Amino acid sequence: MAKPSSADGRTRSTVQIFIVVGLCCFFYILGAWQRSGFGKGDSIALQITKSNTECEIVPNLSFDSHHSGEVSKLDEADSKPKVFQPCKAKYTDYTPCQDQRRAMTFPRENMIYRERHCPREEEKLHCLIPAPKGYVTPFPWPKSRDYVPYANAPYKSLTVEKAIQNWIQYEGNVFRFPGGGTQFPQGADKYIDQLASVIPIANGTVRTALDTGCGVASWGAYLWSRNVIAMSFAPRDSHEAQVQFALERGVPAVIGVLGTIKLPYPSRAFDMAHCSRCLIPWGANGGIYMMEVDRVLRPGGYWVLSGPPINYRVNYKAWQRPKEDLEDEQNKIEEIAKKLCWVKRSERAEIAVWQKTMDSESCRRKQEDAGVNFCESSDADDVQENGGLRYPKLYAIPPRIASGLVPGVSSETYQDDNQKWKKHVNAYKKINRLLDTGRYRNIMDMNAGLGSFAAAIQSPKLWVMNVVPTTAEKSTLGVIYERGLIGIYHDWYRFLASFSGYIYGIFSCEAFSTYPRTYDLIHANGLFSLYKDKCNAEDILLEMDRILRPEGAVIFRDEVDTLIKVKKIVAGMRWDTKMVDHEDGPLVPEKILIAVKQYWVVDGNSTSTQ
Repeated sequence: MAKPSSADGRTRSTVQIFIVVGLCCFFYILGAWQRSGFGKGDSIALQITKSNTECEIVPNLSFDSHHSGEVSKLDEADSKPKVFQPCKAKYTDYTPCQDQRRAMTFPRENMIYRERHCPREEEKLHCLIPAPKGYVTPFPWPKSRDYVPYANAPYKSLTVEKAIQNWIQYEGNVFRFPGGGTQFPQGADKYIDQLASVIPIANGTVRTALDTGCGVASWGAYLWSRNVIAMSFAPRDSHEAQVQFALERGVPAVIGVLGTIKLPYPSRAFDMAHCSRCLIPWGANGGIYMMEVDRVLRPGGYWVLSGPPINYRVNYKAWQRPKEDLEDEQNKIEEIAKKLCWVKRSERAEIAVWQKTMDSESCRRKQEDAGVNFCESSDADDVQENGGLRYPKLYAIPPRIASGLVPGVSSETYQDDNQKWKKHVNAYKKINRLLDTGRYRNIMDMNAGLGSFAAAIQSPKLWVMNVVPTTAEKSTLGVIYERGLIGIYHDWYRFLASFSGYIYGIFSCEAFSTYPRTYDLIHANGLFSLYKDKCNAEDILLEMDRILRPEGAVIFRDEVDTLIKVKKIVAGMRWDTKMVDHEDGPLVPEKILIAVKQYWVVDGNSTSTQ
């Protein structure tokens, strides 16, 4: 047998080396494929987004007034999207859960008829709410604080009813807001100066405030320049368009009322609460309304009451009310405040200021020993106190996290979340360079988590409504308030066990308590994955369309297969869209879908696009 030559040996060695190298490459690629999640629809996403991998700005979205970009085409294999028709002109101000006709069918005691009463499934509108004829893009902040285009909220009654109180004036094609109110006709700034002589507003102790019965929210509008953000609310209007005017000005506000249901805010949320002739019967029903204010006030927080019955001995003639009635009303308020262990800090002119005790639990135990009844709660967030410590700044560790009250969220995970959202927001700013120009004043984060998106995007030109769904894995709204931000609990869907004898056991998507065209920008992170198999995505998107302004923007962040479904639905809603890769590259299954609502308005009984 011939011996193998050295050349043959080298050949075999070379082949073996190629085989080993090839196997290594194969398994490396396989591992990268598995880790990336490729195969979850990324091949489709790559086709959609390949034109954007080298671009920082989405090329075919227009953010200019009264112009819209091209609609991105769906894959040819997809069926044509359902086209949603405009609603009738009479629905321009439609607020589903505060519909006036439905409200009048409910009892009037305790303001039940003013509370949320949402339509049954068969009553819902499945059309697009139109903007009024002549609607224009609102002025950027801070000009919008003082001026609102008449066409956006064409209601003049307040200019007559509140003329001497400097609420609102009609001037040509705009409304002007001089900053006045019933209790401060000389302006909110001077009124706030009076409060600041008692309440430490200037040093950062007060960062969040609650304005009950807010009118057109001038108090909250002027607090903003003092680094205090106010959550304002009032019922769907007895006086025309109050909350609507507040929102058109760019001021945080919702439709709401103190009635039989708790306010949709966590305990210990606000540093200050305020009522200026808000017409709430504070001494009625055993003080239940003051108890609710006590619940949402942090230890050491302040409650301001201005107007009747404060200092009634001096003011009763001007108010044209019997002195005895006012005396009885104030005595009841003083008695309830004493039971709550509030300390009166000031009573001058028509303004009284109380401060909540630093040790609410100790006070509560003493009062219970004396036979005073307080509302019970099984929610730990309603009873835990933090000893009255001053809350930290925006990025410091919130007390709820430092104390371990949010399961699964440590100081480290909180800090990681902040860093992640700083990175995400930087990517958003490259996609849409108008984010910090004042163009987007009112922003909603529909699934806010720890509020890190709002913290990362924070600017004196905008505010964020942080919505925490009650179905979310963790209750984090208390953390959001401890950061000095504002937010609200809301069910984007609710499981109906029963409803007035009608069908039960179904999931129903619910509207937000606000007017149409409230928000300039909406952020939806993981929202549709959260509600997968629970709520019809179409219903949520129609609600988003209702509360989004014409030419407003939406940022969706979710798994690519979810976003492709969303993209198909909104293709029939007069939205322009573009899919963008995750900032870490095209192989990440999480994508970003950018959308802009086209400008179109009502035209008589029909609608027109301009």
